[in-house]
Amino acid sequence: MKEMLFSKKMLVLAASGLMLVATGCKKDKDDPAPNTVVNAVVNNGYSTLATLVTNAGLVDALNGTGPFTVFAPNNAAFTGVTAPTGTALTNLLTYHVISGQGLTASQVIALSNGNLIKVNMLNGDSVFVRASSAGVFVNGVQVIQADLSANNGLVHGIGRILQPPVGNIVATAVATPGFDSLVKAVTRVSAGATGADNIADVLSNTNGLTVFAPTNAAFQALFANAAFPFRNIDAIPVATLRTVLRHHVVTARAFSNDLRNGNLGMANGSNAVVAGVGTSAITLSGSGTVFNNGAANIALTNIMARNGVVHVIDKVIIP
Repeated sequence: MKEMLFSKKMLVLAASGLMLVATGCKKDKDDPAPNTVVNAVVNNGYSTLATLVTNAGLVDALNGTGPFTVFAPNNAAFTGVTAPTGTALTNLLTYHVISGQGLTASQVIALSNGNLIKVNMLNGDSVFVRASSAGVFVNGVQVIQADLSANNGLVHGIGRILQPPVGNIVATAVATPGFDSLVKAVTRVSAGATGADNIADVLSNTNGLTVFAPTNAAFQALFANAAFPFRNIDAIPVATLRTVLRHHVVTARAFSNDLRNGNLGMANGSNAVVAGVGTSAITLSGSGTVFNNGAANIALTNIMARNGVVHVIDKVIIP
């Protein structure tokens, strides 16, 4: 009789144990998967970025505790772009991540309060953020989809890739195809010059500058203009060339969202005129002489250098 009672007790305990195991299994099965910033990127349609994060081996890191703030380029931002590989890809992707803070758009606005602030990114470089009721801008690129929430941070969608700086303004011009004429002009006026007249030194070592950089084609168009008295860079008097180059420099860091219609003070002491802000065709004009042959179009904006920002223009502007 005692043996039977013992056996019944064992059966009850065994059944109870199975119920606990079954309950435990059901609970594990019903638990939602962790919603990390990687999941937020995947679930909100940033598939190209998600693929690159996987290729760079960054999934585990971004699934970590964080918190992280991720500025996520949308798929359109990668159209026509050949993504780098290896360490260059890792450097590019981690330039889009703030580690140690998961910031909502409203928190970024509170931190910036309309001022340009410097923010350190996971790759060790910095971005510049200006945020207000007008929006959140990172290196002049606007956040277009804010506050994609994750358990370990926030993701904010942007429509353009943030390119890490590769050097100072001069080094950036040298490394970028299509600016040989500008580099030659800067080199010519700087040879043997000292102080502010050594423009190469100024553009290399002064922090917080903006350069409107004419392309090779812009110089060629200027020399082809019969009203312009010089046919090549070497023919322009050094003092004149120096003044022209300074007319392409602003002594402050001005991203595209910082530009306003009207006069813009240049480093040579005169004004250029900005127009078209708020449209897709921002222009910059010089003095309106026949040499200019119309306003310069700002063809590409917000190229980061370590000591400033570069905007590409399609004409040389004359003071």
